[in-house]
Amino acid sequence: MDIYPALLLFSIIILLYWVITELFTFFFRLTGLPSEKARFQVISLLTGTGFTTRESEIVLSSRRRRRLARVTMLFGYAFNVTIVSAFINVFLSIKAVQARYRLLGFLIPLGTVALIFIFMRVPKIHAWGDNFLRHLADRVFDRQEAFNAVMLIDNISSESIAQITIRHIPDEYRGRSLAETRLRAETGILVMLVERQGGKPMPAKAETVFEIGDKLTVFGDYKAICKTFHAREHFADD
Repeated sequence: MDIYPALLLFSIIILLYWVITELFTFFFRLTGLPSEKARFQVISLLTGTGFTTRESEIVLSSRRRRRLARVTMLFGYAFNVTIVSAFINVFLSIKAVQARYRLLGFLIPLGTVALIFIFMRVPKIHAWGDNFLRHLADRVFDRQEAFNAVMLIDNISSESIAQITIRHIPDEYRGRSLAETRLRAETGILVMLVERQGGKPMPAKAETVFEIGDKLTVFGDYKAICKTFHAREHFADD
């Protein structure tokens, strides 16, 4: 294979690898994982590095995420073989060309890397891509506003820290202060922080009344959290 087709193929594979990483990250975010944690786990699964952290327990704690992790690992294995093959073709092609043509050929993969860097590092472009995925998710999965969104932040033993985005206040909590709801006494769920109107998260108080748009950081049993707040896993960071 000539060097230019080989480098072009290698560049396309690099671009596809990045697209696939973002796509699987998107799928994991649909299950309620924060963006950075989702991307870290996807890279670990795709590359087959076996790098695990305590955050991997978040993936194992959900049947949906376990299934998605299996698909990611299998896909990553097949794609890694393709990348190695393409890299060998590039290496063999380099030996067959003169030095002055090698530099020109390497501009192709460098341009691909630059394109990826621009998309990831330029805030406006990255925000455009992120918003496109959000709107696509809403249309495909037909999100129902009657359900609140839950994002799993971390697991501590058998308990979880999660963030609830209030889109619909459950009837039993509407217009009642946190003290009146007896939330912790009856469900074991502790409301730790309340973020309102994009402001700084503040500690929850006894007189706190839930409002539409609030983001609650809560601690307790994950299934109980979802049931109590009528919440479903959806696009994280929304």
